[in-house]
Amino acid sequence: MNKLDQLRAMTDVVADTGDIDAIERLKPQDATTNPSLLLKAAKMPRFEKVVETVRAGEYSRAGACDQFSVAVGTEIIKLIPGRISTEVDARLSFDTKATVLKARELVALYDQQGISSDRILIKIAATWEGIRAAEILEREGIQCNLTLVFGFAQAQACADAGVFLISPFVGRILDWYLANTDLQVTQPAEDPGVQSVIQIYDHYKSHCYDTVVMGASFRNVGEVEALAGCDRLTISPDLMEAMSGNHETLVRALAPTTNTLDAPLALTESDFRWQTNDDAMVVDKLSDGIRRFAADQVSLEHLLMRDH
Repeated sequence: MNKLDQLRAMTDVVADTGDIDAIERLKPQDATTNPSLLLKAAKMPRFEKVVETVRAGEYSRAGACDQFSVAVGTEIIKLIPGRISTEVDARLSFDTKATVLKARELVALYDQQGISSDRILIKIAATWEGIRAAEILEREGIQCNLTLVFGFAQAQACADAGVFLISPFVGRILDWYLANTDLQVTQPAEDPGVQSVIQIYDHYKSHCYDTVVMGASFRNVGEVEALAGCDRLTISPDLMEAMSGNHETLVRALAPTTNTLDAPLALTESDFRWQTNDDAMVVDKLSDGIRRFAADQVSLEHLLMRDH
């Protein structure tokens, strides 16, 4: 078997793309989208008619983006056995009530397309307010993917809240360390993004949390291979194809521990905010990620509303 098939035997492989052709070719279990990927999708010939249909509708800017993201998600769901992750507007990242309302609207739009909520994960930035919104949604049966996870406090608070899945960002953590320190990484084990996911995974498994760990934002195949065995990994088509062309043996790197520990006390809001703000990398990358997604959301709005 090639390395991608070997990975599938130990980890649920998720496609990190809005490229329908790549999803059809690579056959992942799940797929994830975000405003950046949707902006790329809106410029693809495959979605030209969808863009035209949205432009012809009487939608607000936010409504047009919701219609387009659900339309893309609906096409993707036809090609995968699992779930599509659809992201809430990043500009709502610090508004619990608005995030909950937007998530319900997205689920309702999918329902209009005949797609049940058990095929959807609502992506929300892992701010304190976002985690609280996810806690409410999970109680309603709307399962969530908490994204832009860079620090352990974010991961711990998500588990405390009973979130279905988190997406720790591997490559963006490495980017920060390479740009802001003298760190030199010569092998994946030295990669701080890889180390972060391993710490979270071991914590979850040793304390018997049900929250799924899905490593994301990979810069190279070495990072992916260093996390083989993680619950899920969301991988770009380029890296998936690189793995599919390699037939060397892939060694499992992560496996659940048999030693279980009592769950720690839930983080308070003040503890969460202090631990998050005490780490410059987390502060920088979380705020940067939210800004970037928000900027691409605005660009997508302009593209979809060009004729209005």
